[in-house]
Amino acid sequence: MLKLPSNRVEHRERATSGGEAATPFAPKSADPPHATLAAPTDDETNRKNMALLIQLRWTAVVGQIGTIAFVDVWLGIKLPLASMGAVIWGLVLLNIVSLVWVRYRAQINNRELLLALMLDVAALTAQLYLSGGAANPFTSLYLLQVTLGAVLLDSRSTWSLVAVTCMSFAWLTLSYRPLDLSQQGFSEPFRLHVIGMFIGFVLDAVLLVVFMTRINRNLRDRDAHLAALRQHAAEQDHIVRMGLLASGAAHELGTPLASLSVILSDWRRMPALTSDPEVAGDLAEMENSLQRCKSIVTGILVSAGQARGEESAPTMLTAFLTDIVEEWRRARSATSLHFINLIGDDLAIVSDVALTQAIFNVLDNALEVSRDWVEFAAEREDDTLVLSISDRGPGFAPEMLAQLGKPYQSSKGRPGGGLGLFLVVNVIRKLGGVVTAQNHRKRGATVRLSLPLATLAIGGDFDT
Repeated sequence: MLKLPSNRVEHRERATSGGEAATPFAPKSADPPHATLAAPTDDETNRKNMALLIQLRWTAVVGQIGTIAFVDVWLGIKLPLASMGAVIWGLVLLNIVSLVWVRYRAQINNRELLLALMLDVAALTAQLYLSGGAANPFTSLYLLQVTLGAVLLDSRSTWSLVAVTCMSFAWLTLSYRPLDLSQQGFSEPFRLHVIGMFIGFVLDAVLLVVFMTRINRNLRDRDAHLAALRQHAAEQDHIVRMGLLASGAAHELGTPLASLSVILSDWRRMPALTSDPEVAGDLAEMENSLQRCKSIVTGILVSAGQARGEESAPTMLTAFLTDIVEEWRRARSATSLHFINLIGDDLAIVSDVALTQAIFNVLDNALEVSRDWVEFAAEREDDTLVLSISDRGPGFAPEMLAQLGKPYQSSKGRPGGGLGLFLVVNVIRKLGGVVTAQNHRKRGATVRLSLPLATLAIGGDFDT
């Protein structure tokens, strides 16, 4: 019976007792889920909507000044200008306070939006009281406040606003300052009322369209951001599940690989096998394949934070990329890869196993569709490292370009396919970069990995 070497057994015991398994393609210092997207909150949407209410109040100030001047000067109807001017100055002061308050307020909630609308209703009621009460045709502006409340507030607050506007209207039918209308015939007051109703209708319609459109845009932006967050969370959960499976598989493969290694070592010491050149060659090839499998398992455990003694190490950017190219050529026995170094001044960085695996993944995809030519170009654009991998294959389908980085988007037709670019996109995103792809005009495609050098540079100093 074969006995496993003690160091292999010890390694397996350490690996299986290591606790949680992390995502194999995530850096050790990966941010928590959602860190790459600013979490949209109702507070941010409320802040934008409060800014719209402030703009609406400025519109009300200008409109009231214009209307009062028109009625008093052009129509000759005497108004209590001092009292109405005091209300306008109150709105101006309220707006100035609101601007300062919104700037320094940490959070804006539904109750504060309701208060702002209530104050606007109070100002409108005061102006209507001073200019004819319920007979004033501009009472239709109450509907503007109610409509805004229905969109901005919760159900309870909206009904509170409805109750306040109804009570204000009812109060204006009983208590108001009557207008001193010049009597020029029976139909003159009614004609003025109709003109006022028309102006009020136009104001309501225009303001509703303008501000409701902007409020709806704010709400759509919030919903789109929430949808992006949910998608991001689903992708992170998908990666975690794959990481658990990959890390568990790596642990389980440790024992059979160690057993195969011992068996091959025993076979290579048997004269009956080593004396046959063909069998000896097969044994050597098997041993190389076994070492490759062990290297893959090590890579998974390294990325999961459970490495067998290997850790990230300081290196130079050119050396890091050159080592990637050489290792990939040896592992794939590929001579068709052309490496172009356009980085310029070299840079001290920390090698990252997850980034290495991501580059390997893109190179593998390129080699699969373009066996005779693959180009790997590295260049520096300001403070960004751009890695471009090009091939002469059939290129990406339009629907794949539109869904770049989504899981199971593959043209290979294999069950479970399409995870390669999904993992690459998430690795690069965790490092603060982006992945883009484009087809060439005639044939082939290019995948670009753009990374901020600050995430790779030692100590964050990447200026040369």
